[in-house]
Amino acid sequence: MRITDTSDLWWKNAVVYCLDVEKFFDSDGDGVGDFIGLSQRVDYLAQLGVTCLWLMPFYPTPDLDDGYDVSGAYGVDERLGNLGDVVELVRTAKDRGLRVIADLIVNHTSDQHPWFVQARSSVDNPFRDYYVWRSDPPPDTSDQVVFPDEEDSIWELDERTGEWYLHHFYAHQPDLNVANPRVQEAIAKAMGFWLQLGFDGFRVDAVPYFLNDGTGVEVGALAEPHEYLRSLRTFLARRNGSAILLGEVNVPYPKQPAYFGGKEGDELTMLFDFVGNQAMYLALARQDAGPLAQALRDRPTEDVSPDSQYAVFVRNHDELTLDQLSDDEREEVFAAFGPDPDMQLFGRGLRRRLPPMLDGDPRRLKMVYSLLFALPGTPVLFYGEEIGMGENLEAAGRLAVRSPMQWTDGPNGGFSTADADDLTAQVVTGAYGPEHVNVAAARRDPDSLLHHVTELAQRYRECPELGWGTYEVLEHDVPSVLAHRCTWGEASVILLHNLAPEPATVRLGVDEEEGTVLADLLGDATFAVSESQVGLPLDGYGHRWLRVQRPGDRRLP
Repeated sequence: MRITDTSDLWWKNAVVYCLDVEKFFDSDGDGVGDFIGLSQRVDYLAQLGVTCLWLMPFYPTPDLDDGYDVSGAYGVDERLGNLGDVVELVRTAKDRGLRVIADLIVNHTSDQHPWFVQARSSVDNPFRDYYVWRSDPPPDTSDQVVFPDEEDSIWELDERTGEWYLHHFYAHQPDLNVANPRVQEAIAKAMGFWLQLGFDGFRVDAVPYFLNDGTGVEVGALAEPHEYLRSLRTFLARRNGSAILLGEVNVPYPKQPAYFGGKEGDELTMLFDFVGNQAMYLALARQDAGPLAQALRDRPTEDVSPDSQYAVFVRNHDELTLDQLSDDEREEVFAAFGPDPDMQLFGRGLRRRLPPMLDGDPRRLKMVYSLLFALPGTPVLFYGEEIGMGENLEAAGRLAVRSPMQWTDGPNGGFSTADADDLTAQVVTGAYGPEHVNVAAARRDPDSLLHHVTELAQRYRECPELGWGTYEVLEHDVPSVLAHRCTWGEASVILLHNLAPEPATVRLGVDEEEGTVLADLLGDATFAVSESQVGLPLDGYGHRWLRVQRPGDRRLP
């Protein structure tokens, strides 16, 4: 496929950066990050190599779930700014070549949303069927709750009307009845509004839940769940043909093609690779590349459209969920990276960032972030990852990884000039506090993680085969090393990552003509292919990106 045929599919080799406006940069000293502050930091993100901003919820909210309890679809949390500030951010980002996507919460609203206020006023209110209700006492659903530490049922009794409403998440977040055509129309109008303001798509929250797809809830269920997802994609394409839907779909690989829309590719544009992410942590815990290699082999690439894409990540803004692993496998990861029960959450995940999990080992950190950009798909960074931020275990639950961005070693890490007690969240303290980890210092250190991630982003953009191409896991006899090859047309790159601290030499069969060399894109080494064989040395926790250069190849190494 030629570049001229595919240049509009920008998501295939984007570098996505997820951030919470509230925690990123405070421009006016009130202790809360804001859109004006974010606009002032767009140049930093552009220099990092980011090409797409993903904004966590910034809508009006009671803020009982860090903004995911939305009380209005068309506005802005007044603490963060106003619509004019949003437009200025979008304009500034696009001027620097960045696209912008926003969280789209379809599954639920806040119980303070005007719709729900009306819905609970009486059983015959016109907004009643915007939500899912039942009049008879519900059965035991404690095994279906998302937050077992705070909820024991997915049904909540509304004392005002004597009926129960559905909520898969918190009780203050009633589930929408997405089967209601009026709800579908309202969601589409909200999407259209933000697209008209210049957004380039949406990260779609909790997709299996709002589809009622296998959740066991029949009331309010869509007759054809994926038909609704298909209709959202159709609407999106009409309004902006290059906009995307990036779906949060944490289900096993065999179920994933349906969310892409199969080979037609007419539902979600991209899916987060939760299965691969969890396999990566198991591989890191074992110092054995096997689980990750198997996950790559198991990806259902033959059953999806070539335009569909996986989003690859090391860390996201929620708990590091491990629910696709077996109980024994999960315990292995807990033992390696979160043995203290306070580091764990819901019995299924970790509430830690990567650097503390790896004891701050710079070799291992750089290897893992190399892996992020080298795995087939589109890399997604969570704010602060590029400088090696740690978590704040004093914060509740998932908020442990949502501390303010650390810009300098000054008060509040340069995030805000407000008093520390007035900040929207506590700045990390200790070994990963801003006096040790901050952007200003990292920019001056050529060996910093920031410089490493910046180089990786640049090399990733220079290697379209990573986002566009096909891939294969390469066979060899070193268990700690993942070796894979990505190919797109004439272009091909071989990638190696050593998950163990011991050095290794990997011998690969490379079926190329004599005179072919492998040029290291992250260093100055070159390796000759002799009789279709090559030996590649790796340091402990080492990694290499190797351009396959055939005789006469004019691509830059």
